[in-house]
Amino acid sequence: MVIQIQDVPGGSSIFKFNGTTEWALDSIDQTRVLWLPREDQLRDALGDHFRELAAVPGGFAVVLADGSRHLDIDAERAYARAVLHVRGEP
Repeated sequence: MVIQIQDVPGGSSIFKFNGTTEWALDSIDQTRVLWLPREDQLRDALGDHFRELAAVPGGFAVVLADGSRHLDIDAERAYARAVLHVRGEP
């Protein structure tokens, strides 16, 4: 599937999903799009901050260089929490 961004009249943009003949979604306004990165992309975003991914009861913990631990039910969510911490977001 190919995703293209197309400018439309009025200064807005849409994401067009080409190759989706079986899907009901052909395009969507860019203000309604949310990108959810993969686990490897989240780990890459942590860079030198990342120290360890550990299995813990009920999920996973990402340990960062500052000693903080970020827990969640799966690895991707734990990585996402760690990225938000590094960025200074709640």
